[in-house]
Amino acid sequence: MKINSLAEIKPLENTQFWLLAIAGSLSAVYVSIYMRLDGTLSQVTISLLGLGAVFSLLAEKRQTLKFESDIFSSLLGILLIAFVLLRSNYVTAVDSFVELTPFIAFLGLALLASGIKGLRQYWLELLIIFAFNLPVGYIAQRIDISIFTAKFSFAFLSYVGLPVVRQGVNIIMPTGAVEVYPGCSGMETISQLVKLAILFIIMFPTSLAKRIIVPIVAIAIAFLVNSVRVALMAYLVAKSSPEAFDYWHLGTGSQIFFLICTVLFGGFCYLITKQDDDSELDDHLELPNS
Repeated sequence: MKINSLAEIKPLENTQFWLLAIAGSLSAVYVSIYMRLDGTLSQVTISLLGLGAVFSLLAEKRQTLKFESDIFSSLLGILLIAFVLLRSNYVTAVDSFVELTPFIAFLGLALLASGIKGLRQYWLELLIIFAFNLPVGYIAQRIDISIFTAKFSFAFLSYVGLPVVRQGVNIIMPTGAVEVYPGCSGMETISQLVKLAILFIIMFPTSLAKRIIVPIVAIAIAFLVNSVRVALMAYLVAKSSPEAFDYWHLGTGSQIFFLICTVLFGGFCYLITKQDDDSELDDHLELPNS
């Protein structure tokens, strides 16, 4: 029986082990900051899914990665990581810094691991983390789709036979009215589902046509489900149910609608992958022409 000496087992001296430990610690810091300031799971869940995809991609090519950093790159990486840790102690609200924390931290980690010259090894991972942590609030303020949400919610309420009129972004019923603000327009949910679409396209390569269709379906699902949510809130206001309105507007109810979007999009992605698997199976079973 061969007995390995302690000198042969040195996980703490392994570069990959240390980098993984730092990455895990930074991820934990990000989650704790976001949950402390915001308390919702949607953004942090999407971000963690993106990080999971990044770790998966890195694990696949870990044998080919070159860990050759120089002093300048290492110092720059340490400064970025230190900036994230120090700045996180003073944030009081979810802002652009909080949402970009994973990208800044991973950039610092990549510099620490492989230097500036080695950043090209991580271009896809950096792109994923950046895309998954774009400031959603900033996007929602710059791209206002409130009028479209109001129009669809109005059409939905009219279709089910409720007395309703629309004036701009205001949905007016006989006993109450709601105004569709940019924050309620569904842009945030659309952004989250588009991120999931990007993740699906990266992790499950498919045809060009399907890669175009997937984000379009994600946008459509998020918009339609959120418009139904806005219609529901207008109905609750008309019924003088402030507690129910708050529940579906800001409480757990808003997360339920995001969950509905995720489940619907997940079902669509499942059908896409199943169709691809069936096509591959048919190709394998097809007899060659004689």
